[in-house]
Amino acid sequence: MRRIVVRSSPVHGRGVFALTRIRAGEKILEYKGKLVSWQEAQRQYARSAAEDGHTFFFDLDDGRVIDGAQGGNSARWINHSCAPNCESEQEGSRVFIHALRDIEPGSEVFIDYLLFVEGRQSAALKQLYACRCKASQCRGTMLAPRR
Repeated sequence: MRRIVVRSSPVHGRGVFALTRIRAGEKILEYKGKLVSWQEAQRQYARSAAEDGHTFFFDLDDGRVIDGAQGGNSARWINHSCAPNCESEQEGSRVFIHALRDIEPGSEVFIDYLLFVEGRQSAALKQLYACRCKASQCRGTMLAPRR
């Protein structure tokens, strides 16, 4: 029985939605795609002229990236929220999405992207990575907070 579906999202483009109740702590799906080096991911990004900073890259602790645009699955459509109902967990070179709390049928699945960009977080950079989640605690950006 399918537990999720990809469809149009009120937050941004496509999104992942629960078809059945998903319990807190449950593994929902794996983020799949081609494993590439960070340097190769940057070359692909530069060639694609990605609009609005949009990519399907999921960076791993070892410096490699999962490119969901190449051999990816539904997980690449999970949108960002500053108040996520899911989180990602890396196991070796694999990434799994787990529910942080119960997710009701029809609800969109979200993770906090916590994007990190080298250098100063300028207004232009924050605009490029603007958040559309509308959560009460929205940071206004998909970038990770500076410490």
